[in-house]
Amino acid sequence: MSNPDDSTPADSFISKEDGLKYWEGISADVNGMLGGIPAVQGFHGILRTDLQGSRTFLAKLGIGSKNGRHKVINALEGGAGIGRVTEGLLLPIAEQVDVVEPVAKFTAALQTKPGVRTVFNVGLQDWRPTEDVRYDLIWVQWCVGHLTDIQLVEFLGRCQEVLNPDGIIVLKENQSTKGYDDFDEEDSSVTREDTKFRSIFEQANLKLVATELQRGFPETGAMRLLPVRMYALKPMA
Repeated sequence: MSNPDDSTPADSFISKEDGLKYWEGISADVNGMLGGIPAVQGFHGILRTDLQGSRTFLAKLGIGSKNGRHKVINALEGGAGIGRVTEGLLLPIAEQVDVVEPVAKFTAALQTKPGVRTVFNVGLQDWRPTEDVRYDLIWVQWCVGHLTDIQLVEFLGRCQEVLNPDGIIVLKENQSTKGYDDFDEEDSSVTREDTKFRSIFEQANLKLVATELQRGFPETGAMRLLPVRMYALKPMA
């Protein structure tokens, strides 16, 4: 629907209702969360590679469980799905993890998971943080395409309100390679360009302290995944 000659912003086509309808029809397993990619021959390793890339990125920020890096007290995952990142990345380095995920069937197994404290079954645009909790790490991955640009700015603003002084926000997302933000009718989401993300961060009064592309994803002659970039963000002084 989006194209470089169309002046209509891609995010104006986003429908919260259509997005929820899509995800309600998806199976509550890893293959469902990642759009069937892990089931494609040669792409099963994407799960391990994704988590390892995230661990390495956090390690460069001083967060981790090995080699003198420090763990965190409170972490939040936005758009948690079934909790693949919560379990594989956050629980090993955080004492308590809260999750935000609108589809309740995805988080059913997380409700009693040791280390998971609060499950917010709402979308990121409707999430309101608990006033008495401050987070050391907020991780948001593969989900902000369901937010309009304005909603994303507002969400990042709410994250800042509950971020500890030394806390950090990490956004990990696909990047558009078309030269413009690309709307996907199937799940009612937008894949943004790197320049758009940086503009949104600036609007949200966030400074970029580190960024890098995820490396090591498999590819074949018939299939190549979109680039995925990680952004580490802190409030502007």
